[in-house]
Amino acid sequence: MCGIAGILSKNTGIIHKGLLQKFADTLAHRGPDGEGFYINDHNTIGFAHRRLAIIDLTTAGEQPMHFANRYTIVFNGEIYNYKELRSDLKKVGYHFTTNSDTEVILATYDYYKNECVKYFEGMFAFAIWDNVTNNLFCARDTFGEKPFYYFIDNEIFAFASEMKALWAIGIHKIPDEKMMVNFLSLGQVQNPSNSAQTFYKNIFSLPPAHTAVFNLNSMECTITKYRDINKENTVNISQAEAIKKLEELLLKSIKNRLRSDVPVGCSLSGGLDSTTIAYGIKQINNNQNFNTFSAIFKGFEKDESALIQQFCQANELKNYSVSPTVNELLTDFEKLCYHQEEPFASASIFAQYKVYQLAKTNNVTVLLDGQGADEVLGGYTKYLHWYLQDLVGHFKFGLAKQERRAFQKNDLHIHWGIKNILATYLPAHAAIALEKRELAKVYADSTLSKELLQTIKGNERQGIYKPVINKLNDILYYNTMQHGLEELLRYADRNSMANGVEVRLPFLNVELVNFIFSLPAHFKIKNGFTKNILRQTMANKLPNEIVWNPVKTGFEPPQKTWMKNQVMHDYLHTAKEKLVHHKILNTSVLSQKIKPQHAHDADNVDWRYLSLAAVL
Repeated sequence: MCGIAGILSKNTGIIHKGLLQKFADTLAHRGPDGEGFYINDHNTIGFAHRRLAIIDLTTAGEQPMHFANRYTIVFNGEIYNYKELRSDLKKVGYHFTTNSDTEVILATYDYYKNECVKYFEGMFAFAIWDNVTNNLFCARDTFGEKPFYYFIDNEIFAFASEMKALWAIGIHKIPDEKMMVNFLSLGQVQNPSNSAQTFYKNIFSLPPAHTAVFNLNSMECTITKYRDINKENTVNISQAEAIKKLEELLLKSIKNRLRSDVPVGCSLSGGLDSTTIAYGIKQINNNQNFNTFSAIFKGFEKDESALIQQFCQANELKNYSVSPTVNELLTDFEKLCYHQEEPFASASIFAQYKVYQLAKTNNVTVLLDGQGADEVLGGYTKYLHWYLQDLVGHFKFGLAKQERRAFQKNDLHIHWGIKNILATYLPAHAAIALEKRELAKVYADSTLSKELLQTIKGNERQGIYKPVINKLNDILYYNTMQHGLEELLRYADRNSMANGVEVRLPFLNVELVNFIFSLPAHFKIKNGFTKNILRQTMANKLPNEIVWNPVKTGFEPPQKTWMKNQVMHDYLHTAKEKLVHHKILNTSVLSQKIKPQHAHDADNVDWRYLSLAAVL
């Protein structure tokens, strides 16, 4: 895990060590264990690297790394199957001088060229310079766990792990007006119809599961999608077979993610996902102890400390916990926003930040985490009505009625009526209707200034996109591969890297995800429970209070209470004044009463004001 950056230009007067040092200094938090630089003989390409040493802690693992007198790489992330790849490459004649996964990437690229990414199981963002072809080959992992931002014009191509490194070398920080509108009115940070767009003009994100080839001679960049998840294939499989296969794939994924030359721990809530991973680590480690890290909020209605304690006692695990306060949030808020770079929708990001900080304080550099399970397995309550539509679409009316009763029994109440039935049989019309509803929210937002709305005139629909949903897998695919998960992964990357910690996500193994997508819908939602197949797999392994708890919480802090704090009121008023001054909001917001909301409430506008003002 590291911070990477680079710049290419035919203008030989642009690239110098001082410029690369700015890259490295800005990304120092991502790699506290060292730095490295590379400038080619023609002074047309420069790389900067900050190292967080995880695998091969010797100097041999340092970057930029060279290979075969031809290639130079800067790499951020981990290739979990690097040992297997190295063994295969040795059989065809390759020799290795390090024990690092970085060298394996270089050899794999030399052998397979642009197809190399199809052989990697891991999280990664890297750039390889080919001194023969004058090509820069860049790649990002399937789900977008690791970031890759770039700027391109007629003179330079520059890239970095974080946008602030690009700003540090003089690229302008210019917020995109339409992205601001969508965030303030809809709570939407990303553009679901264009995953390359960021919150800032002229800075782009290489989309997940894509490669980019930049040719220095032509100054042209070609972007290609190299992988997708198959949401159409459905297997005929029994529950017993599915449980066996899921457990096998998940344990394999966890085992590979335990490969490390530094201590490994686990984030832990009282929920199913993180306890499943912690249980898996315990089995793989032959019951050897490891440390877990949690955020707890005693007295808060969504506090999970009792479940965490129950699980840790049953499995003889050491748990470290932190209880973030509103005063800590106020102290750390500007730093938090600095690291996040783009606005974020709730204070739950702060709880995650404090958990990663806690791990680092206790000398744990690698954490396994449960992110991705909800998007892949259908873990959010919002998926319930899509499941009902899936059933109705297959004319399973009796089962749909039965499931509705089961949801209600689990206190999962959803709105379901004639509109949902019509949406089942007219999915394209439903998507259009949902897009119109989103656009109406923008038009109805009286807090937005006339000046801001004028800048997006004729462009109001940008970023307002709803997919056509014919089955449950369609919405799961949308949230996993197009809009939703990548945003959460950005939060985790910035929060972990701000503390010099690497986060690994076992549920985001490509083989595992493809298998889950191949399962019929009732393996994901059934009898009133989301993530049904995972619950069935973990029954009799985890406490029933965790396995059969239908409530989804996660690291949720008492944001509603925090927003009532007087200092927070003052902070919010200052944020509103800033947004009014920049002609983003109308002056009327200054007299509006604060409406404290829970972290995941839809109408969380006061938090949006705080977050947006802090990143401008």
